[in-house]
This record gives sequence, structure tokens and C-alpha cells, in this order.
Amino acid sequence: MIAKVKSCGLMGVDGYIVDVEVDISSGLPSFDIVGLPDAAVRESKERVRAAIKNCNLRFPVKRVTINLAPAHIKKEGPSFDLPITIATLIASEQLNINHVETYMFLGELSLSGELRPINGVLPMAIAAQRCGIKNIILPVHNAYEAAVVKGIKVFPANNLYEIVMHLTGEKPLEPFEIDIDKYFSSNIRYDVDFSDVKGQENVKRALEIAAAGAHNCLML
Repeated sequence: MIAKVKSCGLMGVDGYIVDVEVDISSGLPSFDIVGLPDAAVRESKERVRAAIKNCNLRFPVKRVTINLAPAHIKKEGPSFDLPITIATLIASEQLNINHVETYMFLGELSLSGELRPINGVLPMAIAAQRCGIKNIILPVHNAYEAAVVKGIKVFPANNLYEIVMHLTGEKPLEPFEIDIDKYFSSNIRYDVDFSDVKGQENVKRALEIAAAGAHNCLML
């Protein structure tokens, strides 16, 4: 059986959608990952295997092939652990999810099935929004970063078991929301503003650069 779920990779500071495809077929037991995975992605097979077993789920003793598309872009980091696991559970008929195409899965797994935080969640959430994905399931520690993006429901989870319970409808996760205005609006007023300084363009430019890069600056 073949299953496909959505995830995301990073190219520089931009996110791009990755289709995680899993095929389970008869043959000698194996677990292969194709699609230009780096070392961290290749090692995910051991984390996925252990996480599934330690959450009282069944790891398929068959030939398992994982494809990360598009295949011409190198996939880096452990954020594909969770989507590989979910797709494997769907392909092995342990999960039956309606509208799986509306979900994006992100997260590193420990051997016990706990979710660990990952880097680059904000550009990944932006990529999901642009592609019409409505829901993201990710580690609890990354919830604030993803919730900044409007139009996306963020479902933070502590472990694989919670995600399985959510997807089966037995115990849905609570969507995480933040007050964006509270975090990004500012009512601070200053008595002196650079716009009040006439001339001295080079000095003002130097101060702007120092402030933007958190550099030290000495004025004489």
C-alpha cells in the first residue's frame, strides 16, 4: 500500500513543500529512504522504528520504501521523522485519516516517541499557508513560531501517541493560538527621533546598521 503526507524542507531561509511517500510491499524486511536525504534523514529510520514500537504500535516487517519528493533537492535535518512515521502508519493500515492532504507534519522523534523541537518552523508554516495547507502538527516547543502565520491551525503535541489519538479522533489536540497584536504591536514612544536630526546622514546610517545587527557603537 502507498501513503503520502505533506512536510516541508528549507532552502536557505525559504520553506518548500515535501511529499513524503511510503510504499510497503512484500519481500525481505528493509527500510530505504530515497530523495537525496542527508545523514540526519537517513538515520531517521532507526528513530522511526523505535518510536513506533515504544508507542505500542506495529512496525511493518516488510519492504518499506520512503520517497522524499521533489527528489532533486537535498533534504536535511530530522524534521522528517514525524511525517515518515505517520505515512508508515497509514501505509500499514494502522491509521485511517480523512483529508490528510490538509495536514503538514513536522518534528523530530526520540526513541520513546517524544517530539523534539526543530529549526526553521516559521518559513515552513509560511510555505504551508501559500500552498493551501490548513493544519500543522508539530512539537509543543515550536507552537509559538508557527502560530504567527495567519490562516493555519497549529496543533502542538508532546509525543507520537498524542498525534495518533488526535488523528483517530479519540482525543483531539487543542489548536494553539496567540494574540499577534500583543506580541508585535508596540506603544513605546521616544522623546527623540532620528527624523528630528537634520543632516548627518552617514551617522544615522551607521547607527541604523549598528542597531539592526546588535553591534557596539562608540560616538565621540
